[in-house]
Amino acid sequence: MKIALYLLIVIVAPFFTGSAQQTPAPAQQEAISIDGVIAHLGNGEVIENALIMFEGGKLTFVGSAMTKIARRGTVIKGKGRHVYPGFIAPNKSLGLVEINAVRASNDQDEIGEMIPHVRSLIAYNAESQVVESLRPNGVLLGQITPQGGRISGTSSIVQFDAWNWEDAAIKVDDGIHMTWPKSFRKGRFWEGESRGFRPNTEYAEQVDELRDFFKQAAAYGNTQNAVVHQAFAAMQGLYDGTKKLYINADGEKEIIDAVSLAKEIGVAQVVLVGGYHAYKVTDFLKKHDIPVLVQFTHNLPAFDDDDYDLPYKLPKLLTDAGLLVALQNGEASNFQTRNLPFYAGQVVAQGMDREKALQMITGNSARILGIDGAYGTLEVGKSATLFIADGDALDMRGNQLTHAFIDGRTISLETHQTELWKRYMAKYEAD
Repeated sequence: MKIALYLLIVIVAPFFTGSAQQTPAPAQQEAISIDGVIAHLGNGEVIENALIMFEGGKLTFVGSAMTKIARRGTVIKGKGRHVYPGFIAPNKSLGLVEINAVRASNDQDEIGEMIPHVRSLIAYNAESQVVESLRPNGVLLGQITPQGGRISGTSSIVQFDAWNWEDAAIKVDDGIHMTWPKSFRKGRFWEGESRGFRPNTEYAEQVDELRDFFKQAAAYGNTQNAVVHQAFAAMQGLYDGTKKLYINADGEKEIIDAVSLAKEIGVAQVVLVGGYHAYKVTDFLKKHDIPVLVQFTHNLPAFDDDDYDLPYKLPKLLTDAGLLVALQNGEASNFQTRNLPFYAGQVVAQGMDREKALQMITGNSARILGIDGAYGTLEVGKSATLFIADGDALDMRGNQLTHAFIDGRTISLETHQTELWKRYMAKYEAD
């Protein structure tokens, strides 16, 4: 047994220790002024010749570079470059799973179906190489979300430059995540069923189970209990408005049923996640003031009779209908989160205004996650979480970062990937 354990450590250890994450940056010591840049504020506005200053981790000036104001501290000349708020990645298990094939590194799913009390934050690995790899593309914040089960657990929001989860957290236990049952399911070919879609005969029963669970949780909150029921206790924030309920649902019927149940049982704040057919029920969603974390655009249509470009244009359809929309890529692998800005760029290619598309990964994301008081846009008094790029950050040709800051701290843009790139570029140049 000891020999087997030793061999496992020898085999797995290099994956975790071969290239450690960059040391987190120290707190901002002196003021920084970024002069002459094109500033994309994350709220739809652009300042063509901008001056941005921050001190103590907070933005102290955002305006025209023509303003007669003394530049403070270190001055970065940014003529021709672009400044953006740090991009935000919602609904991801970042830092919870490092290598899918190594069970010891996978903490994204716990045993059980109704486990709202499972907190993703305490399992978050701040030294994840996957998390590290996102920063060079401008993804600086994320919602760390548990997976699996019917009610998966409770998420928290972190910044991506920290020693541990305590340092990383910027909003603790922001919401509970639920996957709504499907009214249709694919055939279980291993049981002799055809592979096509068929009605889910257990749908009504599964919905009733959720209704009963939510009602029991509400009743628990209205009584004095000698014994703490952890799952029901974790649900109380849904009723008093301190937590949001994130509902993963795609079908028209599923979306209506899920939102209707949430409102019926008194959930204060609801966010739709995925929303593949949300464009069919936009009036319903507007009526109930439901924002959408829409699925990523680099995808194929789910059904044969869908428009071939539905995944590409879905965010624009929902925005044009008047919904608050942000982008997420919950169904994709964690490493693909670095493509978040390019999902927004895909929406631009579908006719959306570039600054509105940018809002889907900055200002809108912050509003939906409830962190817009400090993050998501470049405004005086907010966190200096931003980056400088040589060009258009929604285009992979322009998304070339020169500087990045989280809470005013100058963070490293080096990763294990850039180290490997430099190593092998030197090899080929030598050849």
